[in-house]
Formats: sequence, structure tokens, C-alpha cells
Amino acid sequence: MNELLLPKKTVLTKKVSQVAGYYHPRTWKEKGVLWTAGLFLITYLVIVVILGFIWSQSPRTFDVRANALTLIKNDASKLVPGTATTATAIRIAETLLGKPGGYLTNDVSPPGIYLDNLPNWEFGALTEMRDLLLALRNDFSRAQSQSAEDQDLRIAQPQFNYQSNSWILPSTESEYRRGLKSLYAYLHRLSDENERDGQFFARADNLTVYLAMTEKRLGSLAQRLSYAVGQVHLDTALAGDPNARQSTPVPAQSQTKTPWRDIDDIFFEARGYTWALLHTLQAIEIDFEPVLTDKNALVSLKQIVRELQNTQNMLWSPMILNGTGFGPMANHSLVMASYVSRVNAAITDLRSLLQKG
Repeated sequence: MNELLLPKKTVLTKKVSQVAGYYHPRTWKEKGVLWTAGLFLITYLVIVVILGFIWSQSPRTFDVRANALTLIKNDASKLVPGTATTATAIRIAETLLGKPGGYLTNDVSPPGIYLDNLPNWEFGALTEMRDLLLALRNDFSRAQSQSAEDQDLRIAQPQFNYQSNSWILPSTESEYRRGLKSLYAYLHRLSDENERDGQFFARADNLTVYLAMTEKRLGSLAQRLSYAVGQVHLDTALAGDPNARQSTPVPAQSQTKTPWRDIDDIFFEARGYTWALLHTLQAIEIDFEPVLTDKNALVSLKQIVRELQNTQNMLWSPMILNGTGFGPMANHSLVMASYVSRVNAAITDLRSLLQKG
């Protein structure tokens, strides 16, 4: 009803009741709760975004020699063969568990559950570490095939093969920390001259076995990275052997292309693997220096390390681009595949030097 047609007293009473309702304590409480809830939600979202940005930064490289000296209390006399390699394995594990945000692969709450770049980076670094620990247990720490395996590496190696995404009962972190404790025990026995059972044998044949495993990992990563633009390839699995057979038939020609949503996953997995491999080979350069010098292969390893350093260059793009091979937009996967392939070829040459040099 139009207020002009009402008596002045009625209009005044209506306005007073409206004002009284606005300033009623119950109304103020309801609006206060809404304001508090809204402010809390906005603050929470801002914190999650900031933490997500910080936690998404890939760990930086570190000085392998300085890291080894730190773990042996800066006593250079304890920098015996195997110390640098074992200390590097420890540092890789500690980086996985102790970087900003901690271990993210098994997170079930924000912002970790929404992040995928660093979990894939973690898986790549973890894969390289698993290969290194397998080589430590089966080759580097054993004199012959009939010798007993090391008591601490026998615990450490399977601990880091525990599933990478378990968040409870037991959590992945707890299992990896148990393996880390055994690695510290092995390092202590290596650097203690009174401990006779802690050994690391820096021989060309041991190193060759590890490099062969690394070569296959790099070859697989290079192929998966190159699938970013799609490839039509021929089946060459049985080439070179007329009597070769395989379990199931495959087409003579097939096309493979990585789905667009998986491009960044493979890229960061490769980045994590090459980050860990870079430090491992720098440690091997220290522990195997006499062997590499004798085979005239030290400079070859240094060149491999230099190529691996290129894989850790600053990523300036806010996202992994998937342009065509010669198109106007960059393709980060192909750039990474180029570096990985060059490292793969150089490791093949290094293995040949160690076997025949």
C-alpha cells in the first residue's frame, strides 16, 4: 500500500519497527556469524593458494661433496669410496620427506591433494633412488655374486619400495624413514675404520650394471616425452633375430600420443628423475674417480653431468606447453626429451668405455 495514503502515525510506527528489527540483537548475531564465516573462508582459500604455490616449487640442486662431508662431521679422512654415493641417497630421501610441504604424493587434504606436479616429481626422484638402492644392495656393497648382502641395505632397499601413496597404517613416510635410518647405519659403518663389514666396491663392472639400468630408464622417459606430439612408429621389437618370438601379436604400425592432461605429469616425472640422477652421478664421479680415470672415462661422465644440469633449468612458463614440433608454440616435453636422449646416448658410450677401455 502506498505510504502517502496512510496516516502519519501508522507510517512512523512502521519505520520504527523496521529500524528496531535491523538493530535487533538476533539480527546482529546472524550477520556477525555470516561475516565471520565468510572471512574465514576467504582467509583459508588465500592460505591454500599461497601454500600450493610454495609447495609446487621443485627442490634446488645441492653440492654432493659438501653434503657428504656434513654427514661425516667434516672429517675428510672418512670420505672413503661409497661415502658420497650413500650420502647422496640419504639427501635425496630427506629431500622427498622434508621439502616445503613434506611428502605430497599421499596427501588427502588441501592443498596437497590438488597438486600434481610435485607428486610426479617425487615419483621420478623416488624411481631413481630405488634403482640406486638396488645397485647398492646387489652390486656396490658385494665383492662377488656369492658374497652375503649388507645387513642395513637389506632393510633399506625394500623399505623404499613400499607403495608411494599410503597415508595411514602404515604411512609411506614412516616406512621411508625406517629405510633412511638403515642408510645412516650403513654410512656409519662405511666411514668407521673399526667396522670391517661395511663395504663399497668401486669397480668398473659394478658401475656398468648400474648404468645399464639407468640407460633403460632414460630410454623409456625419452619415448614417453616424445609422445607429446604423437608419433607413428613401426614395430621393431623382433628386428635382428629371425627366430625371435613374442607372446601376443601387435600391429606393424601404430600411433601413440600422450593425452593432454598427462603431458605435465610425464614432464615433471622426468624432471624429478634427472634431478636425482644428476646428484647420483656427481657422487659416482667422486667414488669411482680412480676407475674412471684409468678407463679414460672421467671426462665422459662430466659431460653427462653437464647435460643433466640442463634438465634443471628454470621453467619460465606457468604451465607445460604442448605445441607441435615446429609450430609457433613451445613444446616443453620435446625439449626435455632432447636432453634425456643425449644423456641416454652418452651413458651408452660410457658403458662401452668401461667394458672395453
